[in-house]
Amino acid sequence: MIEALQKLIAALRDELQHYGEMLARLDDQQQLVMRRAPDALLQAVPQVQQQSTILTQAREVRFAAMKFLCSQLGLAHDSSFKDLMPHLPSDYRPLIDALVEENNELLMRIHNRARQNHLLLTRTVESMQRVINSLGIHRSTPVYDESGSMFNPAPAAPSIYEAVC
Repeated sequence: MIEALQKLIAALRDELQHYGEMLARLDDQQQLVMRRAPDALLQAVPQVQQQSTILTQAREVRFAAMKFLCSQLGLAHDSSFKDLMPHLPSDYRPLIDALVEENNELLMRIHNRARQNHLLLTRTVESMQRVINSLGIHRSTPVYDESGSMFNPAPAAPSIYEAVC
């Protein structure tokens, strides 16, 4: 069981590291949006996507390690950490608890930062759409709001310049 427990601890640490890297990439992305650096921002998107893939893999490793530990302890494979904790040796509980808490806190920060970045990017696109509309270019570009629904901008303003025949 100790070997299974050590694998879970290693997986939690690895996941924590990757969450930290994701938060750093999202912070960088936010700075690029604020500095209005579109070329650098376009280069940052694949890095965020790559980190997301790495995080998914780290989470899968942690799920597998937890599933293995649960089987070693005779618990259901889908047991939560709350269910698992009383069955662990008491000297490992504080470490596991701290790692789970840190992972959860970082995950919440990542969700918040990703939402903030999404809103900033959406506002930038909306602002550009208003500029385009004010120039009399009325071809609409699909924009999505924070809930993922199609954003319906206000009706276009009348053209500034009307050609006289």
